[in-house]
Amino acid sequence: MPKLTVDGVGEFEVPAGKRLVNALVDECGVDQLHACGGVARCTTCRVEFLAGEPAAITKAEQAVLAAKGLAGTPGLRLSCQIACDGDMTVKVISRLAGSGRVDSGKRPADAIEPSPEWA
Repeated sequence: MPKLTVDGVGEFEVPAGKRLVNALVDECGVDQLHACGGVARCTTCRVEFLAGEPAAITKAEQAVLAAKGLAGTPGLRLSCQIACDGDMTVKVISRLAGSGRVDSGKRPADAIEPSPEWA
């Protein structure tokens, strides 16, 4: 099982292939935002990779980061578009606490949505 280290929170074993956004909530107990429900339409699920950033990126993630002016920001990724396929260390930068939102958003599906097309 991959090891997910969340800066300031701890180290957790997560099921291989699980979406990072869901692993942060389920296994790590983090109040990660995902306002669009994990379909790469917003950037509320963003995290900063400190280690283990996957090289692959979906076209949907690439497009929304570009549209929001965030493309090319080192380590900045959308947790809804990443599967936990290896050890990684992230800093959660988009949490419910302090956001002013009433909830984190609709729970993302188990599989990456939209169906991944890799850039």
